[in-house]
Parts: sequence; structure tokens; C-alpha cells
Amino acid sequence: MLTLRQLRQFLVVAETMNVRKAAERLHMAQPPLTKAIRQMEEILGTRLFERTNRITALTPAGAVLQKEAVTTLMQMERSMLLTRRAGQGMTGALRIGFVASAVRHLLPEMVARFHFSCPQVVLELKEMTTARQVASLLEDTIDIGIAVLPVPEYAIPKLSCHPFFSCPLIAVLPSKHPAGTSGVLSLSALATEPWVLFPEQEGPGLYRAIIEACEKAGFAPEVVQRAVQMETIVGLVASGLGVSLVPEFMQKSGWANVSFCRLSGEQIPYQVALIHKAENINPHVADFVKNAVPPQP
Repeated sequence: MLTLRQLRQFLVVAETMNVRKAAERLHMAQPPLTKAIRQMEEILGTRLFERTNRITALTPAGAVLQKEAVTTLMQMERSMLLTRRAGQGMTGALRIGFVASAVRHLLPEMVARFHFSCPQVVLELKEMTTARQVASLLEDTIDIGIAVLPVPEYAIPKLSCHPFFSCPLIAVLPSKHPAGTSGVLSLSALATEPWVLFPEQEGPGLYRAIIEACEKAGFAPEVVQRAVQMETIVGLVASGLGVSLVPEFMQKSGWANVSFCRLSGEQIPYQVALIHKAENINPHVADFVKNAVPPQP
């Protein structure tokens, strides 16, 4: 059986291809290192290095061991880290609901930040609309949500909310729409158009904000098609089924057959927040809020 010490010695020799230099780096004499390599070859029953009067290359077996030794030592370091953290009570799982639009634009960085800080915590991720996240939080079937504000008023006293991202809604039109070339338009310019929107019950706060903005502009939108996900809404607009409002970041996704236009006048915000029960009992909720949310400018 090879020891971790032998694997570290082997890796240094494999990196330097020189026993003398490897011995210096390992702060040991050359003869014991040479003996250690020979012992490894005897244990494995194969040569690890090609030699003349000096080491010239790794053998195929040596190349395999080099790769496996790196993996083994990295796993051992990780095991030691997780064991130490477990001894400090830093283990567990976190159930997270998230809106679909967060997947590409927000979720990867958030998860990476949290995993870097708490690699031992298992994340259970589930795509959910804001309304379903709120219901699941109150039912204790998820621990934290990545939701679009505002949340339903009845839930506000029971939830803690941590806003961390905001951008305006912009208009998305079929590419052949005459208003699509302007780059900026008023909401009232869409008064006579068919609309594609998400179902009110899946995001009541944002839905209400859109309807109220349209009413201020002097019209009630005629919704001819509904879709839950923003990506699907843009796809339906591209098919010519209507117009809609989507978060500004959607225009960075390289969509074909659509045009995006900023709205003149009062903006409709698209705000994303971490939400959780005010009286949560999972200690990792606070860890996620602290580590996953990008620093505010």
C-alpha cells in the first residue's frame, strides 16, 4: 500500500524529472528519495520512470499514477476540510427555490459564492415561480427562495426579504414591428397590441405592477397568450403572437426575430430578492444570504 507521503514524493520527482532537485524541494537527502521511488515500483510491480543515467520520462504506468496521485491528494485535503467542518457542526443541506430567469443570469454566481464558503452543505435546487416559493416557504418545504418582488401582502409579515438585484422592464416586440427600430417607446404605443404575459397567480406582485402601469398609460392590455417563463415569453413574441415586457437583461441572450426597446417615462422595476421565513430554523439560510449575494456597489 502506498502512503500519502510516497505519493507526494513521487509527484515532486515527476514534476522536476530530477531526483536531486526533488530532494532539495522536499528538504531530504537524495538517497532516501531514490529508495522511496524504488520501493513504490516494487509495491506496484512496474517501473514509474524511464531511466538512462538519469530520469528521462514517465512510463505509461507513471503517467497514470501521476494523475491518480493528484486526485487522491486533493480528495484527502477535501476530506480533512469537511471532517474539520463537521466537527464544528458545519454540515447540512439547504433547499432553494428559484425563478427560471435566475438560472442563467444570477444563480450560477450565487451558488459558486456559497459553495466556496460552505462546500459541505448540500444544495437542493428547484425551479419555482414566486407564488409557489412563498407557499413552499410557509409550508417549510423549502428553506430559501430566489423570487421576484413584490411578494403577496399576506406573506410579508411572515417572511424576511433581502433584495439584491434590480433592473427595469423593457418592451420586446416582433422584429418586423415598426416601433422596434426606435430603441425607445412609450408604454401607450403598445395599447392596441396583443400581449403575451405570465399567469397572474404565478407572480401576482409583478403582474399587478405591469397592469397598473398600463392603466396609467390609458389602456388595459389584451392578453392573448400566457407563459410562465420569461424565455418562453420572448420565444412567443418572436413567433409574432404579441408584445410583452421582460427584464432588461433578457436582451443580452442573442434572441432572433425580436427587438427590445426601453420604455420612456416612469420605469417598471424587476427586482429579485432572497426570501425566507422570518423564524427559519436552518442555520445555513444566514450563510447563504451572507455569502451568495453579490456585494452591493
